[in-house]
Parts: sequence; structure tokens; C-alpha cells
Amino acid sequence: MAFIELHKDKLKHNYNYLDNLFNKNKIQWAVVTKLLCGNIQYLKEVLNLGITQICDSRVSNLKTIKSIKNDIETIYIKPPAKRSIKSIVKYADISFNTEYETIRLLSKEAQRQNKTHNIIIMIEMGDLREGVLRDDFIDFYAKVFELVNINVVGIGTNLNCLYGVLPNQDKLIQLSLYEQLIEAKFNKNIPYVSGGSSISIPLIFNQLLPTGINHFRIGETLFLGNDLYNNTMIKEMKNDVFKLFTEIIELSVKPVVPNGEMGNNVEGKTIEFDKNDYGKTSCRAILDLGLLDVDEKHIHPIDNKIKFAGASSDMIVVDLGKNEQNYKVGDLIEFKLDYMGTLNILNSNYIEKKIV
Repeated sequence: MAFIELHKDKLKHNYNYLDNLFNKNKIQWAVVTKLLCGNIQYLKEVLNLGITQICDSRVSNLKTIKSIKNDIETIYIKPPAKRSIKSIVKYADISFNTEYETIRLLSKEAQRQNKTHNIIIMIEMGDLREGVLRDDFIDFYAKVFELVNINVVGIGTNLNCLYGVLPNQDKLIQLSLYEQLIEAKFNKNIPYVSGGSSISIPLIFNQLLPTGINHFRIGETLFLGNDLYNNTMIKEMKNDVFKLFTEIIELSVKPVVPNGEMGNNVEGKTIEFDKNDYGKTSCRAILDLGLLDVDEKHIHPIDNKIKFAGASSDMIVVDLGKNEQNYKVGDLIEFKLDYMGTLNILNSNYIEKKIV
């Protein structure tokens, strides 16, 4: 059975590195746990690190987090769906918002639950995902400030997630100035300027982060050690917090090129083969996971001699060449994962999750 491991010592190392970085720069940060897909044992490990804020995009995950540690501050990090309003007020201490009508419903539900619900209003800064347009944000804040049981605790933005727009110094200075304008115009205190995510971390290294940006939301860099701005790794961090292992369930020497009339495969693709491969053979292994669990382009074998030959819904076929490593049926093949690979694997009910 295929399984994934979370290595506690490496996760703790990455957490300590980031915590020291943010504390040194007087920045509050929250861990984004959506990558963990609500896995209880992995969520417990994150909560044990000492973080005070947790972000997630699934209200069911926030419910799980509250069941583990009720006093942790939870943040719902996408615009709420109307049908989720009741649960969001119950399980999210803060929510990100961009629609006035949604905030009005949050206000009504907060009154019913006898609570004050905190919100961060997201501003559109160019990546064209969620956010109030900059021409409209003054009027938007003015209307929101009139709602009862709603407390505006921040202004924020999201960059890079949809079209790859980078969070440069100019954009984040603008965000900080918008917060100052709101505070001056409405005589309000706005604690959080949430302009930072994993991709913004290199701005700290290069001393380009505006002083007004005081809140970061970090997921990928904590778990994978990535420098997303430069598409590299942060050398002081661990990039193998997660390891994927798959078992060889068949191993045979077979032709490189299939035999028969060719049609589309399970993905609807028509596969073409190099004419020079006709008549050649190689050692091929079948692994016990497939497209239902992960797309092969998001996992990378540690043994760089292993090449992908193809995949179906629940099996991946790899080419071992001459099998110089002498792999056998029952042996484990180790893989590194990128962000989407980790997300897919952790969302699969068919992959065992372990802690090391």
C-alpha cells in the first residue's frame, strides 16, 4: 500500500526558522493548513508547534481544528458561500470577505449566535482572483462599518495564485497606504495589513517589504521549503517534510512499444512512440497508486534513473531501464512531491498517512 510520511523534526525546523524570521521583522503570521486536507493527526502536529493562528479554506477543517484546540484563532481564507454562513460564524474567528451582501448575512448570523464576527476585507491588487476593486473600497468600508456584530480587523490582498502576479514592493506599499487611508477617514483602528503569503517571503530577505505589512499567511513554504518568488528552495529550510512511498506490485521485462491497434487511453490521449524504440525492451514496474491519487507530473522519484511510462486510474507504470538497482516486487520507491502533488496525495483516502 502506498503511504506518505510527515517528518516531525523537519516540520519543526521549518516552523522555527519562519517564526524567528517573522518575529525579527515584527510580523504576525498564521499557518495555512489547507494542504493537510483536514487530516487530524497532521493538524495536531501543526497545532503543537505553538502557532496562534490557523488559516483554512474549508469550514469543515476549521471545525476539526477547533475540536482539537478550541482556543486557537481560526481564519477562513476565501469569500464565504451564503450556505456556509452559520458554520463560518461558529468555527471561524475571522473570515476574508469581498461581498457586502455576504458580510450583511454574517452580521445577521453573528447576532443570532450572540457573537462579534471579525473580518478582513480583501482588495484587488492585480491578480484578478478575489478582492474589492480599488475604486470602490472606500464606499465598501463605509457600508461595512455600519453593520452590527461585525468587526473589521484588517485589509488584505492575494497575489500570484491565479495568474502569477508577483507581490512587489510597489503593490504592497499601495496596500499599506489603503489601510492608512481607511484609518484616517473613518477614525478606525485596522490591526492587520495581510499582504504576505509564501511568495512574499523573499521581499523580507531583500529588505523590500514595506513596514506597514504586518501579517503573513504561510502554507507552502512551511511544508515544502519553497522560495516561490524565485522558483527555488530556501537553503536554510527542509524540502522533504513529506515523503511518498509506493510499492512495486509487478515487475517484468516488456516491450517499450505496445502491440495492437492504437486508440485513446484512459485520459483521452493518443500516445505516439519513437520508431527507434520498436523491438526494444526494458524492465517495467507497476506501482500501487494512480491518477485517482495524483498526477504523475507532480511527483518525482528520488532515483533519477526511474522514468514514467504511463498511468491509469489506480496504477502508475515506471521504466527501470536495465534495473541496475535490482528492484524486486514488494520494494518501495520513494518520491518527492511538489505542492499540487502533496495536496492530491493528502486528499486521497487511499494513501496511508504516517508520522515519523
